[in-house]
Amino acid sequence: MTQQTPSVAVIGTGYWGKNLVRNFHALGALRLVCDANAETVAKMAGQYGADHCLDIEAALTRSDIDAVAVATPAETHFGIAKAALLHGKNLFVEKPLTLDEGEARELIDLARERGLVLMVGHLLHYHPAFLRLKELVGAGELGRIQYIYSNRLNLGKIRREENILWSFAPHDISMILALTGEMPDAVQATGVSYLNSHIADVTTTHLEFPSGVRAHIFVSWLHPFKEQKLVVVGDRMMASFDDTKPWAEKLVLYPHKIRWENHLPVPDKADAVRQDIEEFEPLRTECAHFLECVAKGLHPRTDGEEGLRVLRVLNVAQRSMDRQGTRLDMAPEAAKPGTVPGRDAGPAQAAKVHPSAVVDPGVELGAGTQVWHFSHLLSGTRTGRDCRIGQNVVMGPDVTVGDRCKIQNNVSVYKGVTLEDE
Repeated sequence: MTQQTPSVAVIGTGYWGKNLVRNFHALGALRLVCDANAETVAKMAGQYGADHCLDIEAALTRSDIDAVAVATPAETHFGIAKAALLHGKNLFVEKPLTLDEGEARELIDLARERGLVLMVGHLLHYHPAFLRLKELVGAGELGRIQYIYSNRLNLGKIRREENILWSFAPHDISMILALTGEMPDAVQATGVSYLNSHIADVTTTHLEFPSGVRAHIFVSWLHPFKEQKLVVVGDRMMASFDDTKPWAEKLVLYPHKIRWENHLPVPDKADAVRQDIEEFEPLRTECAHFLECVAKGLHPRTDGEEGLRVLRVLNVAQRSMDRQGTRLDMAPEAAKPGTVPGRDAGPAQAAKVHPSAVVDPGVELGAGTQVWHFSHLLSGTRTGRDCRIGQNVVMGPDVTVGDRCKIQNNVSVYKGVTLEDE
């Protein structure tokens, strides 16, 4: 027996909403389009053979609508999204999920309580080139990640409702968080307004991660040419994901090496290696994923929690900009599913171990402790609370570490060593 395709109403048929309309129609799910612009929505409905309305309430009260996709201005997301959930509709919301972290948490909790799907439109998580890059990083093919930078530049589309940080940077923040597998512990951002005194047209954002990774994001809609490039530098290999290139050139690996001669670093450049990436539209895949989650009750790849993590970084970056580029610490994040429980820790205080790290049986990790890329903790090792174990660290066997200790990258702590608190 084939499963029926959920029926979708798209709210907002403007610059990006029209792409959602096109894709949900192609997937056989489009039932209704809703927009305040009567001429636009009527034309869109006629083009795709869908019903249309001007009033959001009219869309939400229809019993034949299973899910709602929201592509309206960001400041309206919370009100529409909450109303959709209260009406029992599964929900897809374009990025950012909301502008307020408390409102995002309310939507997440409401969707969970009512057993509804909440998915955020972080498109590049469905791009085949980024998925391949994430796979390579997760498998350790690039080695220990040292830094990441992302440029998202263009001439337009210039907004008057939101600045360039909120318009462009969510894509890059989301990718960087996915590649590092961690939240930053400090953020610093600067922005400059050229066209409107209160809306930044160009911003740079710097992220510092507990593992030692650094990331830099440059976004602008006042740039002479389009550039959408993410570069990941590891100690074994480097990668470039350039979404403006043809498919055969979108993801390229650079197996360059650094060797040491007479105590001096000497680069050994190698030929670039193009990755064979299957060509398909990421938005079509994203929409299909949402429909599958609704039909089967699955958890979305980019769920509300993912949207909230990106929102937390955006808000700290905005506060940093408002304070003329002051470096700001991030508040500690709650642990995610799959983390390692710590001593005397509830679920929100669990220790966190990167997937590439190895923790042997018999290791005891204190609450809030973090273990990062390619580290190895041997049997009998015990840590206190809130420790930071950097990348490529070897500890043990039978090492004891007190509370709030930090082990730098590439350090070995040998058998029998005891480190006191702090």
